[in-house]
Amino acid sequence: MQEYPIKRGMTKDLADRIPLELKTGFGIAPTMIGKTYRIAFGAIKRLDVTISADGKSVIIDTESDITAKDEVILDSNKRFRKFLDAVTGFSTKERVKRAKTPE
Repeated sequence: MQEYPIKRGMTKDLADRIPLELKTGFGIAPTMIGKTYRIAFGAIKRLDVTISADGKSVIIDTESDITAKDEVILDSNKRFRKFLDAVTGFSTKERVKRAKTPE
């Protein structure tokens, strides 16, 4: 389970943007389980996205298919990173930098 902060100004429409970006990035409309959006795609057996209580971050929990072929894993990871970029407003490089810097 990992928590990703959302860029300032991008939190207002987060509940609308998450299912839209899941559909855009993975081609699958998510199902709602309580307050969690869920999909399964490729090497990702389960991808759960929940908005944090303060609405300033998303909590993502994944379960991987370790038997998937390399090309399926690479495609799934690429789509996941693009989804994170779109939802958080931060690039992969920015997310790594923020994770390393103590707040």
